[in-house]
Amino acid sequence: MKRIVSLTVNGRRREDAVADDLLLIDYLRELAGLTGTKRGCDGGECGACTMLLDGEPALACLTLAARCEGRQIETIESLAANGRLNRLQQAFHEKLGTQCGYCTPGMIMAAEGLLRREPHPSEAEIREALSGNLCRCTGYVKIIESVQAASGDAS
Repeated sequence: MKRIVSLTVNGRRREDAVADDLLLIDYLRELAGLTGTKRGCDGGECGACTMLLDGEPALACLTLAARCEGRQIETIESLAANGRLNRLQQAFHEKLGTQCGYCTPGMIMAAEGLLRREPHPSEAEIREALSGNLCRCTGYVKIIESVQAASGDAS
């Protein structure tokens, strides 16, 4: 069964017919054409699909698109403005917080949610905010340093 869903994605209002069982990850990638949100485990275990739902980090692989009626969704594509990286994207670039890059969109969106709540988080708060995001390439040190740099608290 399909229904019309009205939602806002990256600041743009959308109305789409979606199946009741369509996952938000599939909606974003296939219907909205936003491929920055990565498909990882499909079970809520890796965080690669993290996006912001009404300003809070959420997993697109566990969220039904039909349940997003009237809600605000922000993906990694929403952060850069006029071709310029935002503070987190720039920090990940400068501090080498990216290796293969697959987990990076989810890491950045989880960190963005944190920095909106707590502009100058402690290392423990950063670790907690990123605890649902797995990176298979790094030891997380450069990722933590990237978030600290974006918050202005880099050592």
